[in-house]
Amino acid sequence: MPLGYLAALVAKMPSWIEMIIELDEYEIKPSGPSRYGMQPARTTRELVQLFENSLAAGRGALAGTNDGHLMKSWRLLVSGRVVSEQLRHIALTDAVLSLLAHHRGQLGVYLRLNDAPVPALYGPSADEGGL
Repeated sequence: MPLGYLAALVAKMPSWIEMIIELDEYEIKPSGPSRYGMQPARTTRELVQLFENSLAAGRGALAGTNDGHLMKSWRLLVSGRVVSEQLRHIALTDAVLSLLAHHRGQLGVYLRLNDAPVPALYGPSADEGGL
């Protein structure tokens, strides 16, 4: 996965919280444009703005939902075929939180390969002199 695409994916993923809460299903290969599809970022500023917008959408959706809604089923489709069906709270954990941690780790590898410091994720990083 190219670095720019991966960075945009990580920036966009918090908006998937909104998608899972607001929609009953999501089609990975929709016939038309999708609000949750990938948006390339040409500059660091655009990438940061994409992340901030995605984070705001995710936080807003979480603030507006309840436990009962999170216990309802959510489906992921590819070309009209169901590939995953699970409760929303599980989809949030699997499709957003776990996958986000995985892709952030991939970004860390890209940074290391490009001799760029890896920022702190869960406390100081060795690159920031905090360890």
